[in-house]
Amino acid sequence: MITAAAAARTAPSASARTTISGPMPAGSPMVTATTGRFDTVGWFPDHRAGAFSGGVERELPIPMSRVQQGCLVIGDITGYTKYLAGVELEHSQDVLADLMNVLVAQMRGLLHLAKLEGDAIFCYEHEGEADGGTLLAMIESCYFAFARRVQTIDRLTTCDCNACRLIPTLDLKFLIHHGQFVIQEVAGSRELMGRDVILVHRLLKNTYTERSGIRGYAMATEPCVRHFGLDPAALGASEHRETYDDVGEVRLFVMNLKERWRRAQEERVAYIAPGEGLSLAEADLPAPPPIVWHFLTSPARRALWQPDTLRVEEFTSSGARGVGTVNHCVHGAHTIEEEILDWKPFRYLTDRSKGPMGVAMFTTELTPVGTNGTHLSVRMRPDGGPEMLEMARAMLPELREMYAVAADALTRLLQGVAAEAEERAGA
Repeated sequence: MITAAAAARTAPSASARTTISGPMPAGSPMVTATTGRFDTVGWFPDHRAGAFSGGVERELPIPMSRVQQGCLVIGDITGYTKYLAGVELEHSQDVLADLMNVLVAQMRGLLHLAKLEGDAIFCYEHEGEADGGTLLAMIESCYFAFARRVQTIDRLTTCDCNACRLIPTLDLKFLIHHGQFVIQEVAGSRELMGRDVILVHRLLKNTYTERSGIRGYAMATEPCVRHFGLDPAALGASEHRETYDDVGEVRLFVMNLKERWRRAQEERVAYIAPGEGLSLAEADLPAPPPIVWHFLTSPARRALWQPDTLRVEEFTSSGARGVGTVNHCVHGAHTIEEEILDWKPFRYLTDRSKGPMGVAMFTTELTPVGTNGTHLSVRMRPDGGPEMLEMARAMLPELREMYAVAADALTRLLQGVAAEAEERAGA
């Protein structure tokens, strides 16, 4: 039974649902896509011992020449060279700019933009800034956004030039590696350098498509898979090897993103639309959707800000965070169990939560606001029919207050993180 008294007793637990997570720091961590230059301001502080104090993590400025650890990611539009050879240059550049903007919009925030490299985007993260589940969500979201944009351009264009007609021949691949790098000032610009930077760029030229026929994929090195604790078999990733004269043999694991996109088009949707169920929260957050999503779904991040949350335990059957993932939010005397029913990274997620207040479905939706903002909407539909809906409706003032308190606390915390990022940028 859901009662007002139960709501009052379990106020902290409501804020522990995946669906209540909120804001992120303001300010852009990226460099502009037009220049290809990057800003050293990052959304995430390091997670070194002693770096967390008073609710705000603190990080000392990092000298550019210091050896750093992190994930290196290249998103490359496949087939573009062949496409360019047979199309009108003016239109082809418009198409490239359109699709590259899609990649930048999806990858920015979670990753730092190192450089735009023609038809590819090179990004990186510092150690501890992202976990494996969030990285996979970003890769999938980026590919899906790219595929949707290609479909939209193809469907809506009325131009019969080759540049427009051949757009569906383009695809997208990702090369992902974890290793060391340094940031050096070279000819007036900042460049990532090191053996691992060379390695991830060597992977741009590989034999995977020739052997498999698959053009849309994510290729991760063994060090990357090991670092993030990913299970290739559970992810449905196939093993592949490449050998290069300068870096030797590289063991790789490849996920078929094209097939994931096809399956996603056929999946059942679990979604509470605006106007359906009960509206619990509408909030504008000072961060782009990828960052908000990370704080919504990463157990480690959630435990940093959710009131009275001792820990969040995550259980995945497929090896990646998504549909079927079960979270246990531990609040001392009680635990809230969440099962993810629908998972559209950076757009929305729906979960079914079981706790002291009963069972209900929650949809959390993210809408971009400008360059660095997100509008968060949370909607709820309790199980049990009209009677339970009316009981939940009677509790709306208490539930909305819980969400408002949590969002306010998050805003203050993340504004502090953003301020420290600005300080680091000026250091």
